[in-house]
Amino acid sequence: MSRIGSAFRSFFSILFSGILPEDIALEFGYTKAQAAPVARPVEIPKIKVSDGALQMLQVLQRDSRLIDFLMEDIASYADDQIGAAVRSLHSDCRATLSRHVTLAPVIDGVEGTFHKLDRTNTPDPNRIKLIGNVPASGKTDGGTLRHRGWQVTSVNLPALGKQDPAVLAPAEIEVS
Repeated sequence: MSRIGSAFRSFFSILFSGILPEDIALEFGYTKAQAAPVARPVEIPKIKVSDGALQMLQVLQRDSRLIDFLMEDIASYADDQIGAAVRSLHSDCRATLSRHVTLAPVIDGVEGTFHKLDRTNTPDPNRIKLIGNVPASGKTDGGTLRHRGWQVTSVNLPALGKQDPAVLAPAEIEVS
């Protein structure tokens, strides 16, 4: 008799509300169709401006141990010991920098000589820094070139991959 009661209840429930009561569906072995699991969108790692700088530090640490040298307290070492360390550090850092970054001077001139500027325009402060007795207008005929400046013409860093850019060098543990 229970099955007949369930049948009548199902009939009238579907007729008036359009749905089968859940307890009856379970009684007869029916279950509601589950929605297909929603696929999570692939999370694209967010690249920040600082990632390139951190990556360059990673490369300089890996190739020449630059950070180790800079973080070392060198006050207790003799000048000749520091000089010997700096010689190899300089060579390694220069090779690494040349391999990953192409540099060019901002002004291709000889330091210590007069360099002419366009008096009608104020020089771009990102490219040329005026020092000394600078007029209030910032416009001048030129002056003595004290530093040629550096600009990057190309960068060739390896892809970041899954590494954390904030970890400049992993800790090393020797297992014996």
